[in-house]
Amino acid sequence: MNSTIPLAELLRPQSLGDYVGQPHLVGSDGIVTKLIKSQTLPSLIFWGPPGCGKTTLAYLIAANINAHFEALSAVGTNLDGIRKILGESLERLSSFQQRTILFIDEIHRFNKAQQDVFLPHVEKGTIILIGATTENPSYEVIGPLLSRCRVLVLRQLSTVELVKIMNNGLQKLNRSINSEARAFLQEAVNGDARKLLTTLEVAAAITQEENFTVITIEQALQKKQLLYDRVGEEHYETISAFIKSMRASQPDAAVYYLARMVEGGEDSLFIARRMVIFASEDIGMAVPTALVVANEVFKACEVIGYPDCAINLVHGVVYLASCKKDRSAYNALQEAIHDVQKHGNLPIPLNIRNSPTTFMKELGFGKGYQKYTTQSFLPEKLKNKRYYNCKTQDM
Repeated sequence: MNSTIPLAELLRPQSLGDYVGQPHLVGSDGIVTKLIKSQTLPSLIFWGPPGCGKTTLAYLIAANINAHFEALSAVGTNLDGIRKILGESLERLSSFQQRTILFIDEIHRFNKAQQDVFLPHVEKGTIILIGATTENPSYEVIGPLLSRCRVLVLRQLSTVELVKIMNNGLQKLNRSINSEARAFLQEAVNGDARKLLTTLEVAAAITQEENFTVITIEQALQKKQLLYDRVGEEHYETISAFIKSMRASQPDAAVYYLARMVEGGEDSLFIARRMVIFASEDIGMAVPTALVVANEVFKACEVIGYPDCAINLVHGVVYLASCKKDRSAYNALQEAIHDVQKHGNLPIPLNIRNSPTTFMKELGFGKGYQKYTTQSFLPEKLKNKRYYNCKTQDM
């Protein structure tokens, strides 16, 4: 392929029927489909990971409502350039009754003053603003502008969708790829279609081989293939080593195994979920707020995603590994479960049973109950049993 036009641009869909991904938005019952059908479009914010189709979707919307399309990147665009486009949009609307869709890539990079400029034009309908961001718009887009826009969440492309895009790219390049290289490339791009197509384009430029191998893809990505199978033995061995390193209060080892999982493409939410479990199971009552930290790491991974959420993960890992350890609450639960399974539903003492009726009170339900007492509330057979024994372990 001899062209100065990037492969990603050559393959950009020209119709919604060719668009890959986001079925919840562009499917027969999707909101974008319905808005295009009604020819009524509000200003929108597209929130999604890199390479999931935000720019392409904005372009296709403009084409389907016969609107003029202007695209800007927040990086390197100044206020004068914005005002020029806004003026042209007003003239276009007044003279030709044609609407303008102004697409702003990485809108989160605009400061408050730059975002303020759009407000009156969005309010009056001079432009239909479509902003694209990889960051949570609740934090990165000013409130007045956000309230005038509908936020649409775009999802990371699935494996099936990536394969379809990869096959289109290979066909355009007149190349093929072996199964090992294909699997490696799918993992390495982490759902980013633009990165996938750019990698194929670079691979075609650096080799004449018709069938791409792992070596070629490694060279194109400038990244080595790691032995890490997210559903195989390596997956379980690494997460086991990770948990045991935190349990032993060895932050260096825990960070190393975290890095192996991150570089191997492990799901960030899987790692964070195990950290939440660890915070209660192994740290427990020694530092109860560890659960709060672990939960916040999980939320950060949900909102931010790779690559940046790796910073949140390592922050949490070092903290959890450095905490004192206390499994007493976890051990108490396990022992209590053992007794429940062994003895079944032992009779609850009458004095702590609910007594909503006179008849039940006459039977002795609730009789002699005291709020504050050293008397055991356990069933008679277990009244001297102790489940919870606090044993905090230092680092």
